[in-house]
Formats: sequence, structure tokens, C-alpha cells
Amino acid sequence: MVSPLAKFVVDVNENWCKGCGLCVAICPKKVLEFNERVKSEPVRIDDCIGCHQCENICPDFAITVKEAKPDA
Repeated sequence: MVSPLAKFVVDVNENWCKGCGLCVAICPKKVLEFNERVKSEPVRIDDCIGCHQCENICPDFAITVKEAKPDA
């Protein structure tokens, strides 16, 4: 479930993520961290500014960033 404060949704496909860490390093708001499986995981989604840097740098196309839609 997405926080009502989140302006963006960051989705990481764990099957595609190889844990290279590029997205974790480039995120200006430190939204992503490694989980226990050494895969990227959004942990501070409310801080995401929608810059798409994580999505653009991912060599495996494992990350998508979308604008959050309010619940209807």
C-alpha cells in the first residue's frame, strides 16, 4: 500500500534487480536501500521527488517510477 503522502511510486522488480547499487548511490533523497537479499527496495517513498535517476541508471530496467494516483 502506498502512503497517502507519497507523490510517486517506486517499483523494483526483484527478479530483474542484480543488486549493483547504482540506484542506491544516485538517489538524491536516499529513497532506496538494499534489503536482506541485497536487492534495492524503496524504504523512504514519501521522500521521492520523481527525478527518475534510479530508473534511468538501472542497467536491468528493474525500476519504474510513476506518479502516485490518489485512491478513488
